[in-house]
Amino acid sequence: MLVNTKEMLQKASDLKYCIIQPNVWDLQSLRAILRSSLETSCPIIVGLAEVHFRFITPEEVGELVKYYASKTDMPIALQLDHGMTFDAVVRSIRAGFTAVMIDASSLPYEENIRVTSEVVRVAKTCNVTVEAELGHVGSGQNYQEIVINQSLLTDPLQAREFVERTQIDSLAVAVGTAHGEYNGTPKLEFQRLADIKKEVDVPLVLHGGSGTGKELLAKAVTTGISKLNVGTDLMKAARRAIHESTANLQYAEEGIVAEKAIRECLKGYIDCCGGIGKAPADLKYVDLSMIGESSQEDLTGIACSDNA
Repeated sequence: MLVNTKEMLQKASDLKYCIIQPNVWDLQSLRAILRSSLETSCPIIVGLAEVHFRFITPEEVGELVKYYASKTDMPIALQLDHGMTFDAVVRSIRAGFTAVMIDASSLPYEENIRVTSEVVRVAKTCNVTVEAELGHVGSGQNYQEIVINQSLLTDPLQAREFVERTQIDSLAVAVGTAHGEYNGTPKLEFQRLADIKKEVDVPLVLHGGSGTGKELLAKAVTTGISKLNVGTDLMKAARRAIHESTANLQYAEEGIVAEKAIRECLKGYIDCCGGIGKAPADLKYVDLSMIGESSQEDLTGIACSDNA
């Protein structure tokens, strides 16, 4: 079933596990994401970044997710990731997205509040949840600058004011992660994260999960992260699987190989963040055949765990 992120993230926050938001860029990645959710009995947030609209449109993703979500009672949310413009937010809401992220983190503080508050005003009328970023999660290519420049990181007291003034549903924090591949060794500021968690009453989000390392991510979850964004590692897994395949693949078959690799990579993230088996206790039996398969064995469906 298609839901917004409010209830699933609050439950994750209360029970100290983490919901993954993998980014989608084509049909194969979307199918891999949804299968991973069902195979691990874990709710999922499907993310589409504004910069990826050129690969697949929000209208296409909206219709596909709506179709797949109608075939199961697993909680599935669809979120705009790093919406940089108000137009992208409105377009995504009209396309059926149940959550949006407005990223005005590069703007001055008061302007970030103004832009974010306007998005919240519009989204709330449509029962769409809103995530915003305070501080700035930069590129891994410039990671040394992120480590040195403390002004890019989220200030705990400012975070409390930001949440109170904007009325957002979740807060993306900058505590040492970066987007893409790291130029250097990831170092997370766990004390800063703990301080932010004490100050704000909404679920916290960590962007830049790829390449951070399972040990650091697991500690981030126990320290207060309720949602983790992952994209780069999924793309790398797909590319590597196609490159390393010994079969003489046709173009269409490459998608099947990529889909399996994405699925296995994503399930590793769900596992390290404590999400396996966190589906609702009353979840019904799920038939995976509606997402398409490559073997008869995969068509049997799964019985979901009741460890809610």
